[in-house]
Amino acid sequence: MPDQPAAKDGKKTTLMARLRNYFLTGLLVTAPPALTIYLAVLFVNFVDTRVRHLIPDEYNPEQYLPFAIPGLGVVTVIFVLIVLGAFTTGYLGRLLVRVWERMWEKMPFVSGIYSTFKQLFETVFSQKSNAFRQVVMVEFPRKGAWTVAFVTSDVPADLAAALNDNDLISVYVPTTPNPTSGYWSLYRKSEVVPLDISVEDGLKMVISLGIVAKKKNTDDDF
Repeated sequence: MPDQPAAKDGKKTTLMARLRNYFLTGLLVTAPPALTIYLAVLFVNFVDTRVRHLIPDEYNPEQYLPFAIPGLGVVTVIFVLIVLGAFTTGYLGRLLVRVWERMWEKMPFVSGIYSTFKQLFETVFSQKSNAFRQVVMVEFPRKGAWTVAFVTSDVPADLAAALNDNDLISVYVPTTPNPTSGYWSLYRKSEVVPLDISVEDGLKMVISLGIVAKKKNTDDDF
């Protein structure tokens, strides 16, 4: 009979542990889609509120419907960008783009910012670009400590000549869990270990602190 209170305490502890696990499981299942939907709605509403009033009333379908159309602003922006891109591929469009770029390049201070963003977008969206096309492992912040990084591009010729080393590559080492900040470093190719994973999977590992990753087939604790 004296063992009954202990048995009841054990059952109570087990029940609380199960409820806790159920709660965490439910949180893990619902949180990612809920946050995704929430951020998507915020983005759509943000664009809609700034674009909807730019649409002439005669072309706005909401004027003829008893309800608002969510995402109309986003669709309008995508349509305008497609039309603008199609126009700039023609002779007249390319001519206007050159005039537009020269105007920005002649502005003091602003020209540097414009040129930087222009080169950045051309590098990222170029089909022949190597920017963020390869996930690697590098020793950082010290020897023997490894972290996930991304190959950005070839080393500029001036830097390679200054270091007298043609066996270097540009590597971006992101911080965790915010990959938008990090360190740009130059590594020798022999010091970089390529990973056979996609850039998306590499970013997932960085953002999740390594939690979202394939488990190794071992029974070790580490």
